[in-house]
Amino acid sequence: MAFKGALIWLCSLAVLSSSTAQHETVSDNCSAKTQLLDDLKVAVECGESLLSAWSTQQRAALLLSMKNLTDSLHKHQLKECHGAEPKQCPEAEVPDNGGLVCVTVANKRYCKPMCNNGYDFAFLRISRLYEECSVQTQYKWTTQYIGGNKLAVCNEESTQVSGAKSAYFPKGQDCQTTKSNSQLQENITATFITELKNQGIQGQPQFTCLVCGRS
Repeated sequence: MAFKGALIWLCSLAVLSSSTAQHETVSDNCSAKTQLLDDLKVAVECGESLLSAWSTQQRAALLLSMKNLTDSLHKHQLKECHGAEPKQCPEAEVPDNGGLVCVTVANKRYCKPMCNNGYDFAFLRISRLYEECSVQTQYKWTTQYIGGNKLAVCNEESTQVSGAKSAYFPKGQDCQTTKSNSQLQENITATFITELKNQGIQGQPQFTCLVCGRS
């Protein structure tokens, strides 16, 4: 029953991401979403023994549903920084294999690019902890890249030397792992706020968020 519930949850979200016309039907299937989330976790833990009995077509169908679910979750996650002040600032592009921790202080938006363990920045960033968007920057992001909203790129590297130590997620604690734990996320955010204060940026932090790129 746990696995059945997980599949219902997967299928419901996949349909939800592709069609609003079936909203009522999907809502019925997702009425016990908390229980279904628990069912999914159980299904993942028991995956090998459960999936080994499936046909090739059944596994392919599940992979397709998982892809649709992953795409949907990623899109929803990227919206978590929407509405931050100053609203004139465009959304910063989140680097793959890493993430962005962002905060607004004194109507200035600051975002700190971070790379997962095993990845490093394409440009040297040791003394460049964050990027800014404010009236002083004409509501454009300061960036090492020409134009656009790309703040950083995380390339696969065995050693991490281009950024400050705090600009990397610890081994075994990538961006998604951090985001899934409220205490870990709070620690990352608190570190960034402290770094801003050490740079002389004073004020009440607002609109804090952590968003993760694809891995």
